[in-house]
Parts: sequence; C-alpha cells; structure tokens
Amino acid sequence: MRIGELAQRAGVSTRTLRYYASLGPPPEPRAANGYRVYGDDDPRLVEQIRVLQDFGFGLEETRPFVERLRAGHPAGDSWPDSIGVYRDKLAEIDALTRRRVLQEVERLL
Repeated sequence: MRIGELAQRAGVSTRTLRYYASLGPPPEPRAANGYRVYGDDDPRLVEQIRVLQDFGFGLEETRPFVERLRAGHPAGDSWPDSIGVYRDKLAEIDALTRRRVLQEVERLL
C-alpha cells in the first residue's frame, strides 16, 4: 500500500508518516519507482507510535516497541528494551512529581 492509503487507514496525515519515517522507525522498503511500500501491519505500527506519544513518549523512545512489532511479535512492550523505556519514563515521571511536590511545599512555607 502507498502512503496515502496508510494515512487514511491509520487516521494520520501523510506528513505525519513522513515525519515518523525520518526520525523514528526504520525506513520502509521502496518500490522500483521510489515510492515507499507499506504492509498490512503498518497501520498497527502507526497506532502503537501514536498511543505511546499520547502518553508522553518521544518518537525515538517508540523504536523498541515498533521494532518488535515489525519483527512479527504480537506485542512490542514485553521485551527487555521496551521495559527499559517504560522504566525510564516512570523514573522521569517520579522525578517530575517529586519536584512539583517540593515546589508546592516551599510555596506553602
């Protein structure tokens, strides 16, 4: 499938897909005419990226999840590298929470 069809199926713009391709997951194969060729699983990959980004993950942080899905695994989040990304994000959230609590305590004093 070509980029326009994938964009329609995934509910994103072609610009978004090009952005994902330029900064994140490995590039898609290209046809002889130079067009990217997308597979039937690519809408699921785009959805995984979108969900992770909605939860605050950066595009580079989605890479381990997408790589596992591209390798044919049913889920991208049960692998050591993906779990590491989750742990890093939780540590980031914990640090932000601690800072905000400290700021609030200082404000009250």
